[in-house]
Amino acid sequence: MQSSSSKLSVLQRLRYEARLILVAVQFLTRISVPSFSHYDPQWLHQSSRYFPAVGLLIGLLCAGVFWLSSLLFIPLVAAVISTAFGIKLTGAFHEDGLADSCDGLGGGLTRERTLTIMKDSRLGTYGVLGLVSALLLKISLLTAMPTPVAIVALIIGHTASRLFCISLLTLLPYGGEIEHAKAKPMAQQLTPLQAIYSSGWLILAITFVTLVFPNTMQQIGIWQWLLALLLGIGATDYMRRLLRRRLDGYTGDGLGATQQLSEIAIYIGLAASLPLI
Repeated sequence: MQSSSSKLSVLQRLRYEARLILVAVQFLTRISVPSFSHYDPQWLHQSSRYFPAVGLLIGLLCAGVFWLSSLLFIPLVAAVISTAFGIKLTGAFHEDGLADSCDGLGGGLTRERTLTIMKDSRLGTYGVLGLVSALLLKISLLTAMPTPVAIVALIIGHTASRLFCISLLTLLPYGGEIEHAKAKPMAQQLTPLQAIYSSGWLILAITFVTLVFPNTMQQIGIWQWLLALLLGIGATDYMRRLLRRRLDGYTGDGLGATQQLSEIAIYIGLAASLPLI
């Protein structure tokens, strides 16, 4: 009886974790998931530990599109198609956060004014320039890499950037106005244990690309990998300090901006023409 009860408990836990993964997929992408008979708002907060898993899924899909496109077109076209596919897949979720953050942090002189600008649905000059710059950088960097390296970069970049993004849930308090939060359950801090658990998805992504693309991984080299991850961490820390100083904590838009900047920083490290030896 005790063994049966234990097995049932394990199955219930697995079903609960699977539900959290579906919630994370539903929140971060436009992918259709089965509807829930009832919904607990706390699931969204708890699902944040699976954001890197969703990043891995997005990275695999974007990498697949890049590979297929590269069979038919030059690398520049493949990079544009892959980037556009990623935007469509996520509904420009993080890009919207980047644009709003650029507008708010660029045009607001006080915390209150910055939050007001970030809540405005209209796009300003800073937002347009930030968004265009980010897209141009992504496409240019992916084009600068050999196709196998770009494929690996997409997989690792999407996974790692979402891990770095949610690290702010552990390092910072919520800095916005809770009553105006688009996803109120997300306005809670992630525990260090949950953050460590989330890092397992990056380890899984690295293991996957190492097994599937061993020659490419050797071509990139350990020092270039370290450079890419350190630049991603550096971009995340820059956003952490900026959000702490300007808003006293993170916001949803700030998390989106962090994801975008850290993803680009990883691409910069992997596209570097002179690896550190």
